[in-house]
Amino acid sequence: MNLIEFTTYLITNIVKEPDMVKVNSFEGDEDTTIIEVLVSSNDFGAVIGRGGKNAKALRTLIRAYAYKNNIKNVKINIDAF
Repeated sequence: MNLIEFTTYLITNIVKEPDMVKVNSFEGDEDTTIIEVLVSSNDFGAVIGRGGKNAKALRTLIRAYAYKNNIKNVKINIDAF
């Protein structure tokens, strides 16, 4: 399982509309991997959570998975469409 599949797995288990989840990966500057997570606007609140707690937990899990797989400098952007 790669980083995109792991992120998709985490997000689709939180949202009510898993078919609307899109996860993309981009290479940024200075060896940075950018993970872009797009969810339905109806599910945005569930992904962010009260006070951003869910988003913080998701970022922690994704960065831990990346660290375990020797991927350094991961940034996670969560947005709705």
